[in-house]
Amino acid sequence: MDASLVDAVSKVDTAFKFIFGISIVILILITVVTLYFLYRYSRKRNPEPADIDGNLVAEIIWTVVPTLIVAAMFWFGWTGYKALRSAPADSYEVQCEARMWSWKFTYPNGKTSDKLYVPANKPIKVDLTSVDVIHSFYAPAFRIKMDTVPGMHTYVWFNSGEPGKYDIQCAEYCGVRHAYMLSKIVVLPEKEFNEWLNETAAVQKDEGEELLKKYGCFDCHSTDGSVLVGPSFKDIYNRETIVIENGKERTLKADDEYLRRAIEEPAAELVKGFEDMMPPFKGTIFDEEMKKILTHLKGEKPQANVGAKGAEVAEREGCLGCHSTDGSVIVGPSFKGLMDRKAKVVSKDGKKMEVTANIEYIIGSIKTPEAYITEGFDPSMPAYESLSDDDVKALVEYISTLK
Repeated sequence: MDASLVDAVSKVDTAFKFIFGISIVILILITVVTLYFLYRYSRKRNPEPADIDGNLVAEIIWTVVPTLIVAAMFWFGWTGYKALRSAPADSYEVQCEARMWSWKFTYPNGKTSDKLYVPANKPIKVDLTSVDVIHSFYAPAFRIKMDTVPGMHTYVWFNSGEPGKYDIQCAEYCGVRHAYMLSKIVVLPEKEFNEWLNETAAVQKDEGEELLKKYGCFDCHSTDGSVLVGPSFKDIYNRETIVIENGKERTLKADDEYLRRAIEEPAAELVKGFEDMMPPFKGTIFDEEMKKILTHLKGEKPQANVGAKGAEVAEREGCLGCHSTDGSVIVGPSFKGLMDRKAKVVSKDGKKMEVTANIEYIIGSIKTPEAYITEGFDPSMPAYESLSDDDVKALVEYISTLK
């Protein structure tokens, strides 16, 4: 690996350590001198104040030494800055578009994602821009931070290093969902990265499994029959289970009704041999989510999702940062029940009216959202005119499934 690729991070770290070290030394020096002066020139030892005309040596020292220190700080900072702005000519380039409140990455072959996937041990150049307000691309593991300004293009670069996952944050306050503008740099071995880059068909996800991951269920329940903190999920459906209810043992089958109860109120019927450690999920897991979880626990394969591609588009384009899928209100109207819903809107010229959110209206709201603003919401949504017709169709299809 080219030593210059490692240099960028090491130069930033060196500059930080030097400035921090100098600051500590100056703090200690000032503290020691202050204490010495308090002791040496106290009123008890010097009842008569002395008049000091000047000291040429002291004046030279306090002029030259700080100048040298500042010059050294500048040199370390400048070399670190140059390293961060000197992207190697063979860098792998990815386009990054920031918007409220998500990141969109576009690769040379046109593929897009909401996470930054890169090959291992390569210099990566990320071309940055914003479509709405100022954001700031910040990846602390690689010591890179750069503001993205609407209408301007800039870049950062880093050496990807070994495979792993690293945080991306927005370091510039950009609105009410600023704290949720998170993503990852996913470093893959080159072969795996090329396979991912050239994938054409999206793999159908088991939504029940994804939900169990989301709620941390696999931390306590294995899938291979081994016992962790709680019973294993392997072959759990309709399994005979001994539970303790009100101090009495009874045997029952782990059917839909029992599993739902065990998730929502686990302490009510505690499985024999296990402690009461699981938190209740009543009111936390929505009914649609529960159905998907039970489908997974039954061992059934998930049905083909009509809106699978649209869900991918919604996630990739950052739609879910502002529009929920469960009826709750975030920044914009919820996607749940949106199709054919009556809505009160304000047109661009200030006229109030009631509309039906049919296919035509939803497509118009995606491409030119400023034309009609739903009452009670701010006109903060950017226009998605660059979305392909297929993506718009898939998105509308996905919204129509969220009854």
